[in-house]
Amino acid sequence: MSPTTEAATVPGAKGHTDGAGAFVPVQTRSERPWSFDPTAFEAPTGREVNWKHTPVQRLQRLFTDAAGDAGAVSVAVTGPLAAAGLAVGAAPRGEVFQPEDLSAAVAWSRSAEALYVSVPAEAELDEPVVIEATGAGAELLAHGHIVIEASRHSRATVVLRHAGSAQFAQNVEIIVREGAHLELVTVQRWDDDAVHVSSHQARVERDATLRHVVVSFGGGIVRVNPSVELAGTGSRAELYGLSYSDSGQHLESQVYLHHKGAETSGDVLYKSALQGAAARTVWIGDVLIGPDAVGTDSYEANRNLVLTEGARAESIPNLEIETGDIRGAGHASATGRFDDEQLFYLQARGITEDEARRLVVLGFLAEIVQKIGVEDLEAELFAAIEEELAKEAGL
Repeated sequence: MSPTTEAATVPGAKGHTDGAGAFVPVQTRSERPWSFDPTAFEAPTGREVNWKHTPVQRLQRLFTDAAGDAGAVSVAVTGPLAAAGLAVGAAPRGEVFQPEDLSAAVAWSRSAEALYVSVPAEAELDEPVVIEATGAGAELLAHGHIVIEASRHSRATVVLRHAGSAQFAQNVEIIVREGAHLELVTVQRWDDDAVHVSSHQARVERDATLRHVVVSFGGGIVRVNPSVELAGTGSRAELYGLSYSDSGQHLESQVYLHHKGAETSGDVLYKSALQGAAARTVWIGDVLIGPDAVGTDSYEANRNLVLTEGARAESIPNLEIETGDIRGAGHASATGRFDDEQLFYLQARGITEDEARRLVVLGFLAEIVQKIGVEDLEAELFAAIEEELAKEAGL
């Protein structure tokens, strides 16, 4: 039965006591409580494990269970499929999505109708479905819920674009049925005063593949957190991210990959470039290999390139393994400045310092851009990187 806002479910506990009776807060993603009812969550203070890297004082409107402003965010869908609406309680809404924090629960309860994109079984779409969300003003509050379902043995690409400005709490529910292949690219090119908090939750069934790409180039605060469950035998997830943070921007992703079925595989790679004294990125990667996930092959990595003094990148990889019968699992994280040897190599061949820096940054970020597979969007993002580099040259 699909969930309703009236019947909240919070499995597990928010904390426990140790032998001495001291309170121990929940630390791991797998232990976090969830509920469809906003009143089940306390307002974040910034001390919670899932909020302590986020400037919560700038998100206060997203934590209030208030109705959104009319016309705050307009949504248009173009491409080979039309969208429909799903009320709370209408399948498959709620089949996968379970709010893990207050903003997601508010977005659930305040989205009377979810936008539903369904790829028919056996269909192979030659062009992407594009969902464009445009904010009408930084002072306006909006909520949204999107359900994307790739039916059995289908193949499709969905591009979710964000522009303009708003204070936007958004949920994205992704269902990849048996043997399907879905590519979802979410692009955040908001104005500098926008605030966007988005929770993506996905389930991937037997022999299916999800490629999920997060691209963040604009916004004051952008927090896109993907959570993927590899539920079926032979399922695969490819989770990639690209961000370019300027001074005053906070770009964040907390990634959770749960290997639940046998013979599953996962590849997580996020890259960020930072420029400006107050530029900030946060990446937290959690991988859980469950007790039944035998034969798993999983790897996660985060790379950050700091271009100017004062920029700050936080990178926290975590790995939990509950079975010893796996093919491989690992994680890596690195944050650094330009490689002086790379610059010297290029300058020694007659390339100016500015051009050498440009080539190094483009080469660093191109690995993610080229994984998108949408030619027009790739060209747009390379142009956006060039624009950011031009700003950096003028600092």
